[in-house]
Amino acid sequence: MSSEIEKKKTTVIICCAGMGTRLGIGTTKALVDVNGEPLIIRQLKLLDAFDDIRVVVGFDAERVINVVKEYRKDIMFVCNYEYEHNGPADSLKKALLGAREYVITLDGDTVMNPKDFEQFLVYPGECIAVTEDASCETIGAVVLNGMVEALAKKPGNMQWSGITKVRADKLRGNSSHVYEVLTPHLPMRAFPLRLKEINTPKDYENAMEWFTMEKSEVIQFVSIILGSILGILSEAKERNEMWTLKRAMEACERVEKMPRNRWAK
Repeated sequence: MSSEIEKKKTTVIICCAGMGTRLGIGTTKALVDVNGEPLIIRQLKLLDAFDDIRVVVGFDAERVINVVKEYRKDIMFVCNYEYEHNGPADSLKKALLGAREYVITLDGDTVMNPKDFEQFLVYPGECIAVTEDASCETIGAVVLNGMVEALAKKPGNMQWSGITKVRADKLRGNSSHVYEVLTPHLPMRAFPLRLKEINTPKDYENAMEWFTMEKSEVIQFVSIILGSILGILSEAKERNEMWTLKRAMEACERVEKMPRNRWAK
């Protein structure tokens, strides 16, 4: 494999077929509002560089399709008609038909730090994204020496929220749970990624608070950078003015030292 998994060899699959009953908003979690924008649109904006994106729909499929199509026309939609009776791995496997060599998976209920996710996308190899505090209801990950050694529905020293980058053939197991499909292929490189998963009303509150804080930190960082730039420009202007004044004074000194014109009256 090359130093970077090429985008032309990669399929992105977003699973959002579930009903989101624990959240209690009456629609799929992919349509939850995040600062005035549907969550799935925020995800798609981070994936603009990819040309093979598949969204698995089930509950409230028509609304999801309409919202996504308003943003981007080239998305492939895969229907999981049995969403009430099967699991996320079943949704994933329905979208694997004709997938490229590598697959990036994510769930439609995840708010990610954009910079971290950007680094994840360009990471040169297979990996599983892990985090510290995604949700009160998530899959535990045991991470040792930078490798994911185990995934299970019990606490680990990290958490996993469904984001992976692996070869497509590693996602074709028989289980209805993605973490069980991945288990035979562990250990695998762990990639730290700041994110929040939205499963319950409390998760949503935490995610919105976290999102606001992340946004404020970015604004603060930009303000610091702009302040530094303005300071540098101000210093440069001051130095330029001092240089101009110095040149003028040197010119005056040269004039004073010039011999007097003998024909001057």
